[in-house]
Amino acid sequence: MAGGRANNSSANANRKKKEVKKETGLGLSAKKDDNFGEWYSEVVISGELIEYYDISGCYILRPWTMSIWEVMQGFFDAEIKKMNIKNCYFPLFVSPGVLQKEKDHIEGFAPEVAWVTKSGQSDLEVPIAIRPTSETVMYPYYSKWIRGHRDLPLKLNQWCNVVRWEFSNPTPFIRSREFLWQEGHTAFSTKEEADKEVLEILELYRCIYEEYLAIPVIKGKKSEHEKFAGGLYTTSVEAFIPNTGRGVQGATSHCLGQNFAKMFEINFENEKGEKAMVWQNSWAYSTRTIGVMVMVHGDDKGLVLPPKVAAVQVIVIPVPYKDADTERILEVCKATAKTLTESGFRAEADFRDNYSPGWKYSHWEMKGVPLRIEIGPKDLANEQVRAVRRDNSAKVDIPMVSLVEQVKDLLANIQQSLFDAAKQKRDACIQVVKTWDEFTEALSHKKLILAPWCNEEEVEKDVKARTKGEIGAAKTLCSPFDQPALDEGTLCFASGKPAKKWTYWGRSY
Repeated sequence: MAGGRANNSSANANRKKKEVKKETGLGLSAKKDDNFGEWYSEVVISGELIEYYDISGCYILRPWTMSIWEVMQGFFDAEIKKMNIKNCYFPLFVSPGVLQKEKDHIEGFAPEVAWVTKSGQSDLEVPIAIRPTSETVMYPYYSKWIRGHRDLPLKLNQWCNVVRWEFSNPTPFIRSREFLWQEGHTAFSTKEEADKEVLEILELYRCIYEEYLAIPVIKGKKSEHEKFAGGLYTTSVEAFIPNTGRGVQGATSHCLGQNFAKMFEINFENEKGEKAMVWQNSWAYSTRTIGVMVMVHGDDKGLVLPPKVAAVQVIVIPVPYKDADTERILEVCKATAKTLTESGFRAEADFRDNYSPGWKYSHWEMKGVPLRIEIGPKDLANEQVRAVRRDNSAKVDIPMVSLVEQVKDLLANIQQSLFDAAKQKRDACIQVVKTWDEFTEALSHKKLILAPWCNEEEVEKDVKARTKGEIGAAKTLCSPFDQPALDEGTLCFASGKPAKKWTYWGRSY
């Protein structure tokens, strides 16, 4: 509210009333530690990330979300181009004949496939599926385009949407019926090349989570039971939500082996003139990443955005008091935002005069802006600005002359602090167990459990069955690449047979 205007007392009283009313409209009614589900729903709406849509499980992604997605997309797209992966686009629709060709694969997706059965009032002669993922859409054409070893490797990626219809509890970002993602589909002449790429892509996914979203993840391999349907093996980055005690499959990089090549006859003539089958990979990450970020960093005031992905990294707010030189304050705010923008920061100033500074503080805190800069009469007099961090509310006065350097340092510090705090919380939830009793005890305390396992699918299914309850069963999340030493004679926590490896277990989204 611009200050320093003479007003009669009744107008002042009215204005005060209006202001207070506005300020009570902000703030969350649910607390993160008390009712996580309610809190999450409130945060994604109040933080202007999504709007609910009139079809269950579908959400409108608002500009605040799209700008975060674009930052990640900018990073990932540039990195895969360095690997000589090319972008393309395939249609959204799949013919049933092609979809059913790869039996294991389609069985894995069958309940989630949405079908188009009508055109206007007429029934379609043959229903058409909407892609849940694009292996079966793309691979008939790979068999057409790949003839000889000179056509390899074929490395394509598409940025698109997919539709997966079947589930009971839609959750914005985490579990929605339509979502945005990238999906890479590559074909090689040798398994070695395919294996190498799987891990290179997985490392890029680790970067997205740890270096952009400030979320610690575990790199590992999925069990046979949990791997991608129709693939040879699946690697993933796994995140963890301490508040709910649930793991989240953050992104996956699959080696498909030669299964799809067999089905779709993707053959080539090798250098010796012999007929051979290609080795394939597919890999993807989606807008689910944004939901994980909200869950990990958000607090009772709303979103907390890591500076690297925030649409607005610095918000400048004028704080004019009565009798202050309001115009001068506004000028300096404008100049400050301009200086920061020209120095490469995503900065804006909030000049709305129908809201008080206090209301604006709450509003931008709710939206998770990493750094707030306040400028009032005292700051003008001292040629400084007041900077307030979103992550820990720490305040610091910055001289105008060193504004750019200090803002740069502050944002870097916020980014690192968010990661450190998230890692500390996650690590405090990891529990190593060796017996079934320890396992069930840890599970009841929402832990991320690391246990020795015999690597048998029947045992894994048995664990799932024995832990089935109202809040979902426990399952394997991944076997970490970084394996702790497995002492001789160590037994599987669930079967008592000799353990083959350490594996993370828990409930998951």
